[in-house]
Amino acid sequence: MGLMFRKRQKFGPLVLNFTENGFSSWSVKIGRWSWNSRTRAHRVDLPGPLSWKQDKSRA
Repeated sequence: MGLMFRKRQKFGPLVLNFTENGFSSWSVKIGRWSWNSRTRAHRVDLPGPLSWKQDKSRA
């Protein structure tokens, strides 16, 4: 199992995700709600360690 490089750069509600190969995806996070461009999934953080996720392909 090797090490993986990941980096996140935040610009307000916009988050850019990078891997060792370069730019990976972008996401928007407003409060408890977020959306990721690669997975096209909505996610809402719930109290504690829980979260709710809705994939676009399943909606």
